Amino acid sequence: MKDRAGLTGSKRGAAWGMAAWAAGILALLVAMPLAMRRGFGDLLATHWNASGDPDGSLPLRAVVLLPVSAWTALVVGAVFRRAARRWRAAVLLSCGVLLAGEQATIVRANLSHADWRDADSVTVGAVVTVVAAFAAGPTGMLMHGQPAFPAAHGQDPRMDIPADERRMWLAYTENRWLFLLSAVAGVVALAALLVGLGGLTEPMWLLILPFAFVSLTVLACSSVRVRVAEHGLDVAFGPLGWPVRRWDAADIEWARAEIRTPAQVGSWGYRLSRLGTTLMLRSGECLVVRAGGKDFAVSVDGAERAAALLNSLAGARTEPI
Repeated sequence: MKDRAGLTGSKRGAAWGMAAWAAGILALLVAMPLAMRRGFGDLLATHWNASGDPDGSLPLRAVVLLPVSAWTALVVGAVFRRAARRWRAAVLLSCGVLLAGEQATIVRANLSHADWRDADSVTVGAVVTVVAAFAAGPTGMLMHGQPAFPAAHGQDPRMDIPADERRMWLAYTENRWLFLLSAVAGVVALAALLVGLGGLTEPMWLLILPFAFVSLTVLACSSVRVRVAEHGLDVAFGPLGWPVRRWDAADIEWARAEIRTPAQVGSWGYRLSRLGTTLMLRSGECLVVRAGGKDFAVSVDGAERAAALLNSLAGARTEPI
């Protein structure tokens, strides 16, 4: 009964979340051009040629109505089409980011220009929008990849360790989607840097720096190595095994295995939520430890054995807090 109630609550939460997303994107599509309507003329540039110069325009009402109509059709189709929740989430997240990004790019390019022919280039905004939309699709699929089950409860596991023995536990987990996202962001940053160094245009630092930061940050959260030994717990991030978070065995209050999903912690990667800090690389079994009154969880196979070893090493309390 508890599991079923947890599933029902998860479905309701997902439905409310998608409803809020649909309403938020709709509000942005309408509000952005109308709020800035005094900053441009009657016509807005809506199409640019390969050289980055505007070569097509539409009146303000069309700039509002066309994406609103497309978004409404997508939302209605997602609601009435009998598809898996993860596919609907992927489509709505990706298309919502794409439409909102396009609208913001068009408004920004036309702002402060009375004649649409004088509109700014949209190259940077278009690249950012496409990459963000590309990343949003897998995020939606992973967030709804598995139903959200409530956290495990009960006695914290323990392991009997003979006095003359030393035991160690090792595990490795990776997420290929995060590797791919890091690579895409890195390619965009590198391409923009090479274009600037080649003299084709001025260095686009507003494009280079954010994408380089995203690439390195996502790469650091794309894989994890976890080790439990006599001293306590080590969690090494990324393919280089850096940075590393460490917990001394004496500081660990308890450890246990729990089933968690991206939907519970707010997506994948390094997440902060009501459940504490989670390094979410895939749905399913996670090692959860409490130290200093704060919880940390990491996606890893064999979490129950790791928790039992940690509890024995730390002398953790057997009753859950």
